[in-house]
Amino acid sequence: MSDIVIKEVKSKKDQKQFIMLPWSLYKGDPFWVPPLISDMKATLNPAKNALLNLGPYAYFLAFRDGKPVGRLGVGADDRLNAAKNRREGYFTLFESIGDYSVAKALFDKALSWLAEKGYDAVTGPQSPSNGDDYRGLLVKGFGSQPVLMDSYNPPFYADYLEKYGFAKQFDRLAFYYDLRSNVTERFERGVQYAMKRYAFHCDQLDKKNIDCALKDVKQIIDEAHPEWPDMIPPSWEEIHAEADKLVQLAVPELVWFARTNEANRPIGFVMAMPDYNQVLKKMNGRLFPTGAIKYIWYKRRITGARSFIMFVSPDYQKKGVSGALYMHALKAALAKGYVYGEGGTIHEFNDKMVRDAIGAGGDHYKTYRVYIKQLTQEQSDPAANE
Repeated sequence: MSDIVIKEVKSKKDQKQFIMLPWSLYKGDPFWVPPLISDMKATLNPAKNALLNLGPYAYFLAFRDGKPVGRLGVGADDRLNAAKNRREGYFTLFESIGDYSVAKALFDKALSWLAEKGYDAVTGPQSPSNGDDYRGLLVKGFGSQPVLMDSYNPPFYADYLEKYGFAKQFDRLAFYYDLRSNVTERFERGVQYAMKRYAFHCDQLDKKNIDCALKDVKQIIDEAHPEWPDMIPPSWEEIHAEADKLVQLAVPELVWFARTNEANRPIGFVMAMPDYNQVLKKMNGRLFPTGAIKYIWYKRRITGARSFIMFVSPDYQKKGVSGALYMHALKAALAKGYVYGEGGTIHEFNDKMVRDAIGAGGDHYKTYRVYIKQLTQEQSDPAANE
C-alpha cells in the first residue's frame, strides 16, 4: 500500500480532480449518468451547500503514480447529532478503482480524521448536501440506468465496505411502476371511495403561489415526520432553499396536495419529477457549449418520472390519502406520455409506505444500503484495520 498517497482536497486543481474522477472510473459503463459539473462544484462549496455549515468536513483523494484512483468525503451534521444525542460522522461520494487497498487507504485516513475530532461512529453513504442524492450504496438492481437522484456504483463497493468492517444499518427501497398497466379501475374506485368517506380532495401545485405551497409542505412535514435515525424535520430556510433549486425543474402536474373538504387543511403531499437522468446522460456533465441545447431538446422526450417524497399527517394515515396522491401523480404522468415511474427511496422499516408502494403496483427492483461502523481510539493507527 506504500504506492498509494492520500491527499486532502484543498486547491482548485484538487477539487477538479475530485469531481472528474468518475468520468475515468465509469468510462464505457452504459448505465452511469454523469452529474452536472456545476452542481458538483456547488456541492463542495460551503457558500452553496448548507450541510457544510453544520459541522466539520473534508474531502480526500487517493493517488497512485500521480494519478487519482479514488475519492471520499467525510463530515458531520452536528445539528442532527444534537437532536439524536449522538456523535456520528458520515461518509459520502466514495469512488475507487477495483483495488481494495485504495479503498482501505481512503477509509483509514478519513475515519482517523473523524475519530480525532471526537466522533465515535460513521454512517454512509449519505447525501453530500442533505438532499435525496447519493443516499445509500446500490446493492440490488445493477442492470439498469439509475433514475433521477439515485445512486449508482459497481457491485464490489459493498464487498470493500464489509471487508473494512462496515455493517448494514438499514436499506432504502426503490419501486418500479409500469405506468401503462398501473392505474387500474379497481384502484381508482378505492381512491374515490376513500376521498368521499374521509372528506378530502387533491389539488396540483400552483406555481404562482409557491410560498403558500411551501408553508403547507412545512406544516405537513412537521406533523408527519417520523423518528428516523438519519433525519429531522427541515427548517423553513432549508425547505425554501431546496425549493429554489427544484422549482425550475418541477412539473406542477406531478406535485399534489391532499386537503380536507371542510377547512381546506393540508394533510398530505407528494412530489414527483421527470427522470432528468435521461437528459443528463446526453449532456455529459456540461451545460455549455451544447449541453443547454441538449437539455431543451431531450427533456421533451423524457419517458419516466420519480416520486421521491411523500408525507401524510398522522390523523389521516390509513385513510387512503397516500393512495389518492399516488393515483393523481400516476395519472398525470400517463397523460404526459410517461411509461414508467419510480417510487422511493423508502426506508425498509417504513412498513406502511412499503405496503402502499406494493399495493399501488410497485415492484421492488433496487436496494440502497446505508452502513455503519463504530470508531475507536485506535482508528488513527494505520495498523488498526489490517
